Amino acid sequence: MAGIVNYIKESFGELKNNVSWPTWAEAQSLTVLVAVFSIIFSLAIWGVDTVFSKVIATYFQWING
Repeated sequence: MAGIVNYIKESFGELKNNVSWPTWAEAQSLTVLVAVFSIIFSLAIWGVDTVFSKVIATYFQWING
């Protein structure tokens, strides 16, 4: 149990002293960037899914005659 407590204390110390945190403005701009790319990526996946769905539906209509 003492090992876990020591690990947690050392982890917080590492985060406090050795990690370089972005400024508030950098964090906001990076958040917007991630949101925009997430939306673009989800639209791309939706588009590919729609095309594949239509191709598969057309194929099954074709083989069922």
